[in-house]
Amino acid sequence: MKQSLIQKYNVPGPRYTSYPTVPYWDTDAFSLAVWKEKMLETFSTTNAKDGISLYIHLPFCESLCTFCGCHKRITKRHEVENPYITAVLKEWNLYCALFNEKPVVKEIHLGGGTPTFFSPENLKHLINSILSKSKLADNYEFSFEGHPNNTTKEHLQTLYNLGFRRVSFGVQDYAEKVQKAIHRIQPFQNVAKITLLAKEIGYTSISHDLVFGLPFQTLDNVMDTINKTNSLNPDRIAFYSYAHVPWIKGNGQRGFKDEDVPKDAIKRQLYEQGKLQLSKHGFEEIGMDHFALKTDSMYNAFKTNSLHRNFMGYTTTTTKLMIGLGVSSISDSWNAFAQNEKDLETYYECLAKNELPIHKGHLLNDEDLVIRQHILNIMCTFTTNWTDNKLFFNELPEVLTSLQEMETDGLLQIDDTSLRITAAGKPFVRNVCMAFDLRLKRNKPETALFSMTI
Repeated sequence: MKQSLIQKYNVPGPRYTSYPTVPYWDTDAFSLAVWKEKMLETFSTTNAKDGISLYIHLPFCESLCTFCGCHKRITKRHEVENPYITAVLKEWNLYCALFNEKPVVKEIHLGGGTPTFFSPENLKHLINSILSKSKLADNYEFSFEGHPNNTTKEHLQTLYNLGFRRVSFGVQDYAEKVQKAIHRIQPFQNVAKITLLAKEIGYTSISHDLVFGLPFQTLDNVMDTINKTNSLNPDRIAFYSYAHVPWIKGNGQRGFKDEDVPKDAIKRQLYEQGKLQLSKHGFEEIGMDHFALKTDSMYNAFKTNSLHRNFMGYTTTTTKLMIGLGVSSISDSWNAFAQNEKDLETYYECLAKNELPIHKGHLLNDEDLVIRQHILNIMCTFTTNWTDNKLFFNELPEVLTSLQEMETDGLLQIDDTSLRITAAGKPFVRNVCMAFDLRLKRNKPETALFSMTI
């Protein structure tokens, strides 16, 4: 990739797991009462047909990974498990009390933090209790994030017996120097052992998360990590750009110096060469940062234009209602967003008062919904169109004009009714979405909010 393109388009930008992005939520117009109204409106019209998704945030980790941007609580005290699960189940019961019928659960994802911090027995209690008040959709999909160092055969078997078929293991990089810098000491043998166990038990979609741009990381490190990963034959690979935002995440990303982090052309080389190596191993590029074998359901979803993206990232299931349970979780009713309290003690206090622990939110207006659909199209299919008048908006001509330079650079193609990102433009998908982001364009941040796009 030309260095000039990197210099031109390497700017801070959102990752677009939602639109509007969280910093641009209009929180003043939001209230808990209106959230309940919007959530129930979506539930009543979609539950029987499409079901709902559940994201459950399990925030505890035994040690701090200094590359991590997640909401977490560091502790080695496992007595925190029971009170937390009790609280999450109370939150779920508060939602179920609002529903006029049993929720049909289509998707459950356990994220963190470290979900496998919790014992298999506690995870079984959590899932069984949630499902006791639900119906299962015919084509449900359950997934969880596992830490290779503490995921056991019992974890895998217990969750498999509960219906989980997808698991994602955080790998990042196998180089010892990189692992020490990010405080994530994780030998290849640990990842190999748990990956093979998952295959033996019967998991049908195993994913490894890799990160490029980590401190002290070299091209040889990335290639070695990809080749070792390929030897374990996972079904999917997430190849993420390290988001260096120490001004947001505080001490968590100060375990190394800024100059230790690869930047610009060097970082882009890690991505380009890494992507090429993944392709050689048979992994197809799916959306942004994701790769899958042709035998995986994510590849099929991408090819059939049924791939979806929300606060959980890319999914193969589409629901209009996603309920986020647990501290800091975000819920999405399509016409509104609501985020839970980020502070664990405040989260507990709300539930003790029989209140949903909502901290803030946003109500999407008609313009938001149109822009959201365009950004979702671009993120999931690398294309969007306005052949349907419902997807036309007044500023569209201005948006297309702003993208003409990217078109001249060969990064996208625009005609009278559609836009398509080219193969050369895929690394710049966030930049294309930013052109559609009217809230960002109208109110450009004066301080650093986002990581660099490249």
